[in-house]
Amino acid sequence: MKTNIKPADGKLGILIPGLGAVATTLIAGVEAVKKGISQPIGSLTQMGNIRLGKRTENRNPKVKDFVPLANLNDIVFGGWDVYSDNVYEAAMKAKVLEPGLLNAVKAELEVVVPMKAAFDSNYAKNLTATHVKTGTRYELAQEVMNDIKNFKEKNGCSRIVLIWCGSTEIYYEATEIHSSLAKFEQALLDDDKRISPSMIYAYAALKMGIPFSNGAPNLTVDIPALIELAKLTETPIAGKDFKTGQTLMKTILAPGLAARSLGVSGWFSTNILGNRDGLVLDDPDNFKTKEVSKLGVLEDILKPEANPELYGNLYHKIRIDYYPPHGDNKESWDNIDIFGWLGYKMQIKINFLCRDSILAAPIALDLALFSDLAKRANLSGIQEWLSFYLKSPQTAEGLPPENDIFKQLIKLQNTLRHLMGEDLITHLGLDYYQELVDSL
Repeated sequence: MKTNIKPADGKLGILIPGLGAVATTLIAGVEAVKKGISQPIGSLTQMGNIRLGKRTENRNPKVKDFVPLANLNDIVFGGWDVYSDNVYEAAMKAKVLEPGLLNAVKAELEVVVPMKAAFDSNYAKNLTATHVKTGTRYELAQEVMNDIKNFKEKNGCSRIVLIWCGSTEIYYEATEIHSSLAKFEQALLDDDKRISPSMIYAYAALKMGIPFSNGAPNLTVDIPALIELAKLTETPIAGKDFKTGQTLMKTILAPGLAARSLGVSGWFSTNILGNRDGLVLDDPDNFKTKEVSKLGVLEDILKPEANPELYGNLYHKIRIDYYPPHGDNKESWDNIDIFGWLGYKMQIKINFLCRDSILAAPIALDLALFSDLAKRANLSGIQEWLSFYLKSPQTAEGLPPENDIFKQLIKLQNTLRHLMGEDLITHLGLDYYQELVDSL
């Protein structure tokens, strides 16, 4: 039965805390696609197909033609940043996209001027912020809500979504102030420094019933207080950490090794990165947040406790080094020690010269469009079907995450089929052959 989904009428405002390399690449890319001078490659919502019904029916529409997503021409961008550069200036400094492309959409980018950021230098000590709000945690949350209201009114938007594209915050764990909405709101009033900047944005959005997705490994919405608020205001949330680069390769390769019951004794991963994210991660406290997010992927896929003969002695090591000459062009190396029949050893080497923001931008777009769809479809709380895009998927309490990218894709596609009243697909396929037998 088809779900009653409200139409995507009017403009959709995508507001982004952190107008750095990822955000400016996203915005410039969408504006370039609007002008017909580029293609939204890497975006499942724009380029992907989805099979409907039996294979013999040959129904494989584009995702954007199957579900009622916001049209790219109806998107308006805005956001906050710790620096005052407009998006054109910020994109030129990020040096992800070529100047020729940026100049082709210069007028569209220059009008996107960041609002002052809610920021606490203790959460990103390597950044020297010059464009920030002042006040208590409560006052900052109120200011962010006012920013959202003013943006929505000024741009004539019918709906808003927030996507966190800010820097990785220092590692911290949930405390008693994060355990309930009442305690969290009291902590806001008390200006409790255990409330991070990303939580201020998330709280402001959810309080207004606006979907929030977390593109960094920060705790952010992964706390009982904000999960409670999301349910209260019937608002979708998703997190955390855009699945790009090295982790993307792990979630593709590890399921293949596990599927063939090949053993893995060691997986060494190292990265060099020179953009703002690399600078922030050069601080050990910020790196730990990223490390925890990246480390869990292999263990969740390979399940050493269930397969001790194959993965019980797995040694998994991750390094990230700040290397300014590379800019946004992250380079990762993986050495994988595997073993096969009778325990004979083999190795796999991967050298991935990727562009972090090029991989992250379409993820941010898809999360924005799908979270808006979820809101219009009356889906609220944790949207585990969006785990496809995230390194460290958010799940219900006590539920282990699914990090196998192929299983994540099946879950995403079946969720879309369910919303649109189509049959779920199991890929069993026995009915085709039974029908053939019956016809003989």
